[in-house]
This record gives sequence, C-alpha cells and structure tokens, in this order.
Amino acid sequence: MYNFPIKSIFIATSFLLGMNSISAQDGLVNSLKVNASEKSKESFKFTDVINLANTSIKNQGSSGTCWSYSANSYLESEMIRLGKQPVELSQVFSARNAYVEKGKNYVRMHGAVTLGDGGELHDVTNMYRKYGAVPQEVYTGLNYGTDKNKFAEMAGITEALLAAVVKNPNGQLTPNWEKAYAAVIDSYLGEVPKNFNYKGKNYTPQSFAKEVVGINPDEYVEFASYSTEPYYTKTMMMVPDNWSFDLVYNVKMNDMTTIIDNAIKNGYTVAWASDVSEKSFSWKNGVAYIPTKKIDDMSTEEKENMFNGPKPELEITEEMRQKAFDNYETTDDHAMHIVGIAKDQTGKEYYIVKNSWGATNDYKGYLYVSKNFVKYKTTSFMVNKGGIPSEIAKKLGV
Repeated sequence: MYNFPIKSIFIATSFLLGMNSISAQDGLVNSLKVNASEKSKESFKFTDVINLANTSIKNQGSSGTCWSYSANSYLESEMIRLGKQPVELSQVFSARNAYVEKGKNYVRMHGAVTLGDGGELHDVTNMYRKYGAVPQEVYTGLNYGTDKNKFAEMAGITEALLAAVVKNPNGQLTPNWEKAYAAVIDSYLGEVPKNFNYKGKNYTPQSFAKEVVGINPDEYVEFASYSTEPYYTKTMMMVPDNWSFDLVYNVKMNDMTTIIDNAIKNGYTVAWASDVSEKSFSWKNGVAYIPTKKIDDMSTEEKENMFNGPKPELEITEEMRQKAFDNYETTDDHAMHIVGIAKDQTGKEYYIVKNSWGATNDYKGYLYVSKNFVKYKTTSFMVNKGGIPSEIAKKLGV
C-alpha cells in the first residue's frame, strides 16, 4: 500500500492483538464517524441492479462479534434462497460456542494464540456443524441486565481464568478448568438450552438446525487471496483471529470479484470480511472506495468532499494488495454481508453491503462499497459453492 491512511493507534492495537479489548468495536465505529461528508447522500444517486432478500439490520453492540452477525445474516439469506421462512438466528449462540472451543485451543497452545471475541466467518459454519442453531428469541445472550451486547467484563474474567490455567499451578491440568471456563461464559450469556419450543414444537439445537434452518455447512467455501501462495489450492488464512487454523482457497485478486459477481447474479449472497479502518470507508455516509490520492496529499476541500458524489479510483494490483496485507495496512477488522449490486450515476458498480452496527447511517445500516475497495481490502469471503463460476470451481476441485 502507499501509506494511506495511517491507522489510529487505537485501531492498530485493538485489532492486531485480536480485539482483546472488547471496547474495540465502539472505538472503531466512533473513529469512522469522522470519515464523512456533509452532502454525500444527495450527491450520490445509487440504483439497484440486484438486491437479494435479507433479514433486518442488527446491532452487535460492544462486542467483536461481527463475524457471527454477518455469517448468521448470510445463513438467514440462504434460508430465503432455499424457499424457507427465515428465522433470526442467535448470533450469540454461535459466538458462545466458539468462545468455548477457542478457550480449549488457547490452553492446548499454551496461550500462544489469539484470544478475545474476534473470529472468522467459518466459525459460524463450524459451530453450526458441531452445536446446531437456535432462534435469537431463545438465546439472546443478554443475561446481565443490558439491552445490547457488552462483553468487556466477561472477557476480562475469562482471559484471567485461562491465563491461570496455562500457568498450570497443579503441575497437571484437571477437567474442571473447562467447566469453570464455560460457567463464567454462561453466567454472562446464559446457559444454552438443551431443548426449547419454537412455534409449538420442541427442538434441540441440532434438530432445529436440521429441520428448520436446513443448511448444509459443507456446501460453503471460504476464499482469500495471497500472491505469496499457490493459487487454486488451500492455504492457511493468515490472520490472528483464525484461531482454529482453518484453511481457505487461495484465488487471484480479480477472481474475488468474479466469484462475488457470479454468486450475486445467480441469487447467492456473500459473507465478507475486510479492513474497514481506511479513511475512504465512511460508515456515516455508507460509502467505501479507493481514492487516487493519498489522504496526506489531499487538500482540506478534497478531504471534506471525499464522499460527496462519485470520485475516480486507484487501480489495484496484486502487488499493492499483498504489500498492504504484509505491512499490516490491511488488517482483519470487520465482517459484513454482501447482498447485491448497485450503480451510481456514472454507471460504476458497487456492492450493496449489510452491516451490523444498527441503522444509524445514511442508508439505514447498509453501505455501497466499490469493487476496487473489495479487491484491495478483502481478507476473506464465503459463498455457497453453487455460486462459484464453473471454470474457477473446476480449478479448485469443488
């Protein structure tokens, strides 16, 4: 990358340490509020090309659970695509189970792996496969007197507990630490129901996943793009929050938008993870793109008008993309849900992106993200294998 923009100390610290400080979510949103122009919405004229069905906007609160909110939103759209009545799935149920598994992995790795409440898109499908799913109304995760997620106190206690376990004061671990760890999580988020009633029928999380949600987690494929690794093979997702060390398919940079376009045009939405700490990403204005100038080279007027209507964009190369990733200028900040394609008044295409920060921006919780931004700043994305172009699927062997 060309050193634009310089990340704030808060963002760099929070995310590169795996979001161990749960206030990172609030800090990121607050920092992005300054990335705005006064007349953005009236200056852009977006027209939907494709806008696929999706469920209502949610708010992840003070928690680094974007990965769970985005991937569960994605599964809800998959239910719609399959002709099912969508259910608001419990995002905290997925997160709670991932926290349990992450804690076990943390101890196995002697503490030498990311903790915190960050995660990846595959954590939702992995937890779905192992634990099933429950409706939001059955497991809200609000077990401590708040109306939104607020995980900092829980994180502080669980991290201290696991640190004590890793020190191994008895000289030999007992199974009780796992019970103690899960008990702390459940005291904040609530105990997971073994059985529950939904629309007059009793389910377990596993039977609800099978009979109501009806998603096959093996049908979903996750991608990344690293020019340093062989293309069209599986490779390690090299980001700190990949605590489970999952492998992803490595594709060329331009393949990413080719796959996403093909998926959207064939009725499949896309779960998407990206760096969003760039000053050319405006949550308030709901627009993200890659300017041709460095921020430091812009005049005051140019900065003020960054989001006041369409602007020329920098052309992205694989070398630029990899350099930004290697220099920590592209970090694994956030996950969202791509639900469509739109055009601005010049004819340029953007992805319609559903976020999980509430409906407080210019587009009531949605954003318009340029394809160049996606090429440059994507860390990973997930799609049903039916949405992959046949020529790329053949190269991958899926």
